[in-house]
Amino acid sequence: MAYPPTWLLLISLACALFLSCSGAADKDRKDYIVYMGDLPKGQVSASSLHTNLLQQVTGSRASEHLLHSYKRSFNGFVARLTEEESKKLSGMKGVVSVFPNGKKKLLTTRSWDFIGFPQNVTRTTIESDIIVGMLDTGIWPESDSFKDEGFGPPPSKWNGICQTSSNFTCNNKIIGARYYRSDGQVPPDDFSSPRDSEGHGSHTSSTAAGNSVVGASLLGLGEGTARGAVPSARLAVYKICWADGCYDADILAAFDDAIADGVDIISLSVGGFIPLDYFEDSIAIGAFHSMKNGILTSNSAGNSGPDPYSVANFSPWSLSVAASIIDRKFVTGVRLGNNETYEGTLALNTFEMDGMLPLIWGGDAPNTSAGYDGSYSRYCDEGTLDKSKVSGKIVLCDGLSDGLGAIAAGAAGTVMPNDEYPDLSFVFPLPTACLDSENSSYVHEYLNSTSTPTANIQKTTESKNELAPYVIWFSSRGPNPISPDILSPDIAAPGVDILAAWTGSGSLTGVPGDDRVVSYNIISGTSMACPHASGAAAYVKSFNPTWSPAAIKSALMTTATPMSPQTNTDQEFAYGAGQLNPLQAINPGLVYDAGEGDYILYLCAQGYNSTKLFLLSGENVLCPVGANGTFTWDLNYPSIAVPTQPGAGVNRTFTRTVTNVGSPTSTYKASVAGQQGLTITVVPDVLSFESLGETQTFTVTVTAAALSNAMSGSLVWDDGLYTVRSPIIAYVNDDSEA
Repeated sequence: MAYPPTWLLLISLACALFLSCSGAADKDRKDYIVYMGDLPKGQVSASSLHTNLLQQVTGSRASEHLLHSYKRSFNGFVARLTEEESKKLSGMKGVVSVFPNGKKKLLTTRSWDFIGFPQNVTRTTIESDIIVGMLDTGIWPESDSFKDEGFGPPPSKWNGICQTSSNFTCNNKIIGARYYRSDGQVPPDDFSSPRDSEGHGSHTSSTAAGNSVVGASLLGLGEGTARGAVPSARLAVYKICWADGCYDADILAAFDDAIADGVDIISLSVGGFIPLDYFEDSIAIGAFHSMKNGILTSNSAGNSGPDPYSVANFSPWSLSVAASIIDRKFVTGVRLGNNETYEGTLALNTFEMDGMLPLIWGGDAPNTSAGYDGSYSRYCDEGTLDKSKVSGKIVLCDGLSDGLGAIAAGAAGTVMPNDEYPDLSFVFPLPTACLDSENSSYVHEYLNSTSTPTANIQKTTESKNELAPYVIWFSSRGPNPISPDILSPDIAAPGVDILAAWTGSGSLTGVPGDDRVVSYNIISGTSMACPHASGAAAYVKSFNPTWSPAAIKSALMTTATPMSPQTNTDQEFAYGAGQLNPLQAINPGLVYDAGEGDYILYLCAQGYNSTKLFLLSGENVLCPVGANGTFTWDLNYPSIAVPTQPGAGVNRTFTRTVTNVGSPTSTYKASVAGQQGLTITVVPDVLSFESLGETQTFTVTVTAAALSNAMSGSLVWDDGLYTVRSPIIAYVNDDSEA
């Protein structure tokens, strides 16, 4: 046998090793975001800069690994990197941070009236020039909430585009729309266009800036006029979320475009799973550059409550919004064969059930052929029920579920227990009633008292919630997990059982057998609270178009309606400054203003060095000596948070500056209030103004003995016409819970 020459063996071995190493490297590569701060000065090509930087760590294949460049509003790129390459890049000159392309999650007829914002409020002609940028799951353009009858052409400041396709076009209401998927892997059953297949984006868009639609309802439930805060405003839609989540690379791409496109307000009902450093968080980064460009970003606080330190969005340059309950709740009754009726919450039942139907307990209908007995079937999990026994009957279950087990077994309806979720509503795929333990036990007693039990599940009706407003249990709570001197969330807004526009792409629940397709839906979440605040911010901007993002945020916070600590035991960590009050916010009297320079100094105090801050701002930054961790509480914020250690007292002085936007000549007097043991002193306690735009500075000293629980209070400036309220809270910062 002939043998190949030695040099050929060496070449073959080298090729094998190269292919093996190359393949392993590709397999180990993941998508990373390389954030580089402000746009480069001069005529530098951002794309070339990114490719050159990437070549230094990946070699000649850099262009293959570069997925996207951010180059319209800030500087950075997305690339497929190994962990070693990402670490090398993070230490290179010009790089602020490198972090994985993680995934974030998606967090009406009565709500606006409830917060004192009726349909006939005073409006300005400028409202039609306001553009609200919605970063969400897209939009359903055919909805009545987004028709453009009566709208003129887009404002001249608009620089965006409409990514039209065979199934999507814009109009003079939806003036722009884009979609983002950095990996190109669009999930099945979704649209490769800005069209909304999930419903979430249509819901939030109509809540913020939808048209007024008379007679909107969810199949008769919640009927009324659905409307946004600014029905004459325009919408710019940025589809960043899909059925499998919302990726950081896409979020940043949308911010990059929205800022350059010319939007006035950005609304983002999305949040992360864990708290991140500001410049490893796509939302905080995008909101920072929005602020630099005069755009306020409104964020949902998150749906991970009521645990402390669970707030998902908390950067001081954006607005963090908690979810509160309005005075409407939905109840569903079950009428039994003995003529007794029991009512409960949670289930939104749109079905009309004719007559009485047989009632059976799930424990008496086990699917024995699949190996289940009554100890399993009583909970009605999917596959545990015997179809021959359940079909056409109402099944009584001992566990709360999504109803899939009952509908799969052919049940005509289901009755389930619900002691965990008394304050919100949910749509099920079949007629459903959810009862508390006591009422559930009565149904069990009736079922066992007769050989022919029957029942009827009634259509849901509305009743009044006398305790409203209060923050719902799922709304994420403070304290701020990264910056304990900043009170988070900032404000509360309606977020429970909100009726708004929906997608027409599928059935209401998406469950086989559910053929209900609706134009409007009722859902809950801080995702629903956020667009209320976004719309209110747009309303304020329509009256005050030159105000900074901080001034708009201050106006919303200082005019908020105080909420009761009796029904919100987490106090300011649940509701921030209080319940949103848009009508008052257009004329707040005084504002706590701040700009990029103020936030840069704040970041100095947070420990960021001058090199990183130069990249963020594009300007030379000299952090004050000793600023690290010393003056974070002096950011000119509309609220005051005072953290301390367990067993330690509080004695801290804060400096604040207010700008007069009320009466040209005015005198404000300070009044303070606080729980027993909390002392608040203001110097000076009288502020006199002689012109609009004039500023005055004062100090607030907060004193308390050793704290075991949070203590709250407030400072109110009052000139007889305007009241400007700032919440104050002193607390033990047990950040081990963060």
